[in-house]
Amino acid sequence: MKLSVLFPVYNEAATVRTILDQVLAFRMPGLDKEILIIEGNSSDGTRDIVRGYEGRPGVQIFYEDKPRGKGAAVRAGLKHMTGDIVLIQDGDLEYKVSDYPKVLTPILEGKAEIVFGSRAKDPQTHWQYRKFRGFERLYGFWVNLGGVLLTGLFNFLYGTRLSDGATMFKVYKAEVFKDFELKSNGFDFDWEMQAHCAKSGRKFSEVSIAYKARSRAQGKKIVFWRDGLRVLWAILKFRFID
Repeated sequence: MKLSVLFPVYNEAATVRTILDQVLAFRMPGLDKEILIIEGNSSDGTRDIVRGYEGRPGVQIFYEDKPRGKGAAVRAGLKHMTGDIVLIQDGDLEYKVSDYPKVLTPILEGKAEIVFGSRAKDPQTHWQYRKFRGFERLYGFWVNLGGVLLTGLFNFLYGTRLSDGATMFKVYKAEVFKDFELKSNGFDFDWEMQAHCAKSGRKFSEVSIAYKARSRAQGKKIVFWRDGLRVLWAILKFRFID
């Protein structure tokens, strides 16, 4: 089987080289790999770093003329991917490439069509997986709580039993996109995809993964109220309207 790693990246100069090298080095028996980097016209030097990966075997790079949002970048990657499995990788270090085997194995063994790497399954943190100091502590609490409430609402409306619907670590069999056209441009794209899969009766699985949260000061791009409302609207819209 072949793994397509979609790599949307924007203003991640401090970490993009480290995570890209880790993804390039990842190997798993019986699994080929391609990496599709979608660079959003960063202003911090990320684009220059990404250029250094041009010509690497299995790497394709697409340069946007302006940042259009993570969902738009993923949509661009989906048009060009050729793998049997799709994994979306952020340009920071919050999630570990060493957890790839955990999220890939259920699909490779035919036990699931979608696998979520759940941060809430860690018995030491459960839903409080963002812990910061000072003012950021309040931000972390509200984002943590927002994830719990939005996941609960999603479960109620779509009949799922997810523990962490807001995780980035989501892996899909490519076939789930054959009858689906992604529309969202922002961080709500994740919820659109899982809404489609839930309504289509796809089989979900969750595994526990490691997570090291970064703060707003370290480059976290989620704005609680703005992105929280977008996600709330996406959950409602894709259940009742679209």
